[in-house]
Amino acid sequence: MNSRMLSNDEKTFQSTPSDFCTESYGITNPMIHGPISYQNHQFSHPLESSESAFHQNKLQQEMKVLRNVQGLHAPMRLAMELKATNSIGRHPFLPSSSLMKDVLLGRDEEIGFADILNTLDHTEQMGQPHAIVEKKMQLL
Repeated sequence: MNSRMLSNDEKTFQSTPSDFCTESYGITNPMIHGPISYQNHQFSHPLESSESAFHQNKLQQEMKVLRNVQGLHAPMRLAMELKATNSIGRHPFLPSSSLMKDVLLGRDEEIGFADILNTLDHTEQMGQPHAIVEKKMQLL
């Protein structure tokens, strides 16, 4: 056999990484990328995109009103306090209730869907507390 012919045959059997990413019809492979691709997430209804960003839009609107009424210091102070509430937390193995954030945003008196179903019975996170803390502290 010719060595030149072997190299051509080897080239035909080599696959590129793009072959593994898409199927023959251009659909992503769920065995590699998972059953749902979040990059291609399309909303089923036009209001769904608006509802998903409701709290963020409401916060931006309140910040604009605070700036117009009280000046620049009020939204800056609120943003600083919100940033502090995000940095303070419980141990990694305990779920956070984010009570401080809810109080600052005025959501402490509202009862929503997450308040009823956000119990320890419905959590997806299980594991050994010591291992989770060591992983968070980058000891493992």
